[in-house]
Amino acid sequence: MIRRAAPFAPLAVALAFLVGTLVAGWDAGWSAALGVVVVALNGLASAWSVSRAARVSLLALHATVLGGFVIRMVVIVAIMFGLNQMAWFSPLAFGLAVVPATLLLLGYEMKLLAGGLGAELEIPPRMPTGGRLAP
Repeated sequence: MIRRAAPFAPLAVALAFLVGTLVAGWDAGWSAALGVVVVALNGLASAWSVSRAARVSLLALHATVLGGFVIRMVVIVAIMFGLNQMAWFSPLAFGLAVVPATLLLLGYEMKLLAGGLGAELEIPPRMPTGGRLAP
């Protein structure tokens, strides 16, 4: 999924920067762009953790999806509070970029899943002969 969504990230970052800058100046533009970068990295972390957990068991997958979501949201809020210490940072622009970017990413993932992406996956994957997982 990330391979399909990743090409849109640079365009989304540029669009957030442009809109933020036009609406409220350079500081808001940079803050909005950082918000979209954080969402893209969040999506990457999600995909990586889910792909690793899917190799273990269905229980590990469920725990990773539910627990990972909460952890990643806490990290986003912590990043926002950390950046808020900077004089140029706009938490409003950051938040106004993070929320729609997250919703758009989730919507795109749902569209891909509804279209059949991942339907052939086996969780956990079958062990090939020799007892080792295939790479």
